[in-house]
Formats: sequence, C-alpha cells, structure tokens
Amino acid sequence: MYRLRVYDYFSSAHFLNGYQGKCEALHGHNWKVEVEVEGERLDNLGMLIDFKTVRGYLSGVLKKMDHCILNEIEEFKKTNPSAELIAKYIYKELIILFPSNIKISAVSVWETERSQAIYSE
Repeated sequence: MYRLRVYDYFSSAHFLNGYQGKCEALHGHNWKVEVEVEGERLDNLGMLIDFKTVRGYLSGVLKKMDHCILNEIEEFKKTNPSAELIAKYIYKELIILFPSNIKISAVSVWETERSQAIYSE
C-alpha cells in the first residue's frame, strides 16, 4: 500500500452553539488541514497520484472556507463547525474528486498546533 500526505491552511471564524465557554463566542483560527491518500498501484511514472493534483483538490475545497464564518456554510447552519465536523466536511467534499483507485485514508484538521481532529471512513 502506498500513502501520501499533503497539507494546506485556511483562516476562518466560527462559534459553537451551546458550548459552555469562550468558544461559544465568534472567534477565529488559522486552520491546518492534512489529507492522506492511499492506493495499491502506481502509474507509469511511479506515482500514486501527483502531489500537485491532491494539493489542487484540497485548495479548491479550502477556498470555499477561507476568510468566512464557517457557521454560514450550508453544512454548518444546523450543526456546529467543530474541528471534527470540519474534518468530515472536507473529507466528503474531497472524496468526489478522486479517481476510484485512490482512497482518502484520513483528513486531519488542526485548530491550533496542539489540537487536532481526524476523520476517516
């Protein structure tokens, strides 16, 4: 099995309804997102998939989330944009872009350097 990882960043604000603490108020993060993909076969160039392709897919998804209030994205109008659900949202947005021979192993989202959430299926 071959695996590769790419990461990118975006900045946005959010708030967590029902949270007992500071995160209930609107606040922002500089999010780091890592995507790990895997597959069993390499192409004729010896690559699973071009890093540039994966970064392009990720960049396209994050562009919709950059410099906005995440609670205003349709997906998060009825649920909190927690790091866990952001990771799942990114996963679901990405999965439709990849060819069938490439599986997304996991999407990781960091709110801070010390706080990471991971989603996989």
